[in-house]
Amino acid sequence: MASKIEVKDLLEAGVHFGHLTRKWNPNMAPYIYMERNGIHVINLYKTVAKLEEANEALKKIASSGRKILFVATKKQAKDIVADKVSKVNMPYITERWPGGMLTNFVTIRKAVKKMASIDRMKKDGTFNTLSKKERLQVDRLRAKLEKNLGSIADMTRLPGAIFIVDTMREHIAVKEAQKLNIPIFAMVDTNSDPRDIDYAIPSNDDAGKSIEIILEEVTKAVAEGLEERKSEKSNGKEEEKEAPKAENAPKKGTKADDLTKIEGIGPKAAEALVESGIVSFSDLAKADTEDIKSVLTEASSTLAHLDPTSWPKQAKMAADGEWDELKEWQDKVKGGVE
Repeated sequence: MASKIEVKDLLEAGVHFGHLTRKWNPNMAPYIYMERNGIHVINLYKTVAKLEEANEALKKIASSGRKILFVATKKQAKDIVADKVSKVNMPYITERWPGGMLTNFVTIRKAVKKMASIDRMKKDGTFNTLSKKERLQVDRLRAKLEKNLGSIADMTRLPGAIFIVDTMREHIAVKEAQKLNIPIFAMVDTNSDPRDIDYAIPSNDDAGKSIEIILEEVTKAVAEGLEERKSEKSNGKEEEKEAPKAENAPKKGTKADDLTKIEGIGPKAAEALVESGIVSFSDLAKADTEDIKSVLTEASSTLAHLDPTSWPKQAKMAADGEWDELKEWQDKVKGGVE
């Protein structure tokens, strides 16, 4: 486990600098330490606590095999995000947010596949049969797609979570993630509304040094989750060799009770289900949809609007070890809703 971030490090990076007091959002009051020279100062002790909470959740999502989409289109954050996130092999958006990126994911995937088809044309020689003008047009289209969507080429399904730098600027991304019940992690400054965010990290989202130190910690947690998943997979292979007869059982290298593998279930929903006694895919497969809905409603008002209709169906496939079929089904639907 990586060493915890110190308040002193955040202070040196300027994470505590907020916006002018007249531009503040009153909902950020719990995270503000004081006001100095007309500028709000963020309470870094709360930043550390929230960062640790977010990192723990991100680590869980990464270890479950789900992708985490990072979004930062502001100039001072673009290069930092691209550099840090590419190292942990996660998708990111640093150019303009494509409208419908999440809510109309099928169309976005078609655009990504267009890039692959152009690459195939160049390999099989079809590209050379085009006229000079057509080749130029295809090259321009390929370059445009690469610039806007190249970094999400490997994201074949909706992400397990989304991490945002500056929720005011990326408000469309926030709305889309909310609509599909995708957990939102974000750096929130004193002018932002933390109520829209599942895991808000109070911090300066304008300074490069501040963005860099937060992203460094976040990507470390993601890397730990990926490493954990890798070691579990290798352990699973060893266990399968020892017990070759258990062909129909779920693979022991994966967490059989990791309910976030079901499309539509985030970390908070999974926690609520586990607390209610639904701790495995088999339990969820047998559960009544209305009972699941009641559990979610009782747990939190933010979970009450989730639609668990397809969860038992997905859980049945997971319990039977039909992971390929489950992935194929999840790729065809939006947010687990048929």
